[in-house]
Amino acid sequence: MVEDQRCREKRQRQTVYGMDPQNLLEITNLTKRYRIGDADVLALDAVNLVISRGEMLAITGPSGSGKSTLMNILGCLDTADSGSYRLAGEDVSKLAGDQLAAIRNRRIGFVFQNFNLLPRLSALENVELPLLYASRHDAKAQARAALTTVGLADRTHHEPNQLSGGQRQRVAIARALVTDPAIILADEPTGNLDSHVGHDILDLFHRLNQAGSTIIIVTHDHEVARHCRREVQLRDGRIVAEVQHAPHHQTSTTKETTAAA
Repeated sequence: MVEDQRCREKRQRQTVYGMDPQNLLEITNLTKRYRIGDADVLALDAVNLVISRGEMLAITGPSGSGKSTLMNILGCLDTADSGSYRLAGEDVSKLAGDQLAAIRNRRIGFVFQNFNLLPRLSALENVELPLLYASRHDAKAQARAALTTVGLADRTHHEPNQLSGGQRQRVAIARALVTDPAIILADEPTGNLDSHVGHDILDLFHRLNQAGSTIIIVTHDHEVARHCRREVQLRDGRIVAEVQHAPHHQTSTTKETTAAA
């Protein structure tokens, strides 16, 4: 009853803020510039994007397209120069550093190409870390449950050097899952894996998505992107096209985005 009331209050707040409750993430006119030497680089140019709850989305583009900058802003690792970013109804674009850190810990689960596991900790201890930072007393039980979800219940006490590349990435995914985040943000999650193991990891993402997780995969690999139902393509800091991928690699449809000159 209390949880239902909280959900209703959350939906009411999102409606007041002008955000569709089904939209988990909304960015509007997001712009980011970097100063590199004497050059002023426009990394993101008035980007607009809406991601619904339960989506599995790919963000693709060549080097220099702005996808890494967009990923960093979506993950609250960086902030835009202008524009707005709402996550679960909250405008995070104006938050300070400590507040952004709290958002990252509670609402965003990260999966990296290089796994980013601490080498001297066991799989269980690596997965526990986000909960320990949040002073959760159920950290060990939740970490065991997350490792079970990714198929590593029998590897809890193994250190990273005792695991294969695919198993290390599964530990990283369990660590991303353990806080029950609003979004799982994966940066080239199959980049250091062979094609067979990479497919296994993508199948795991599919299962997590079918269970309700919202997943954003940032990749340059269009084969990986085709595993997502929607692909957003960036070039020169702008979204230039969106591709709807049908299940099992059936015919896909592309909608080009006309950008102002």
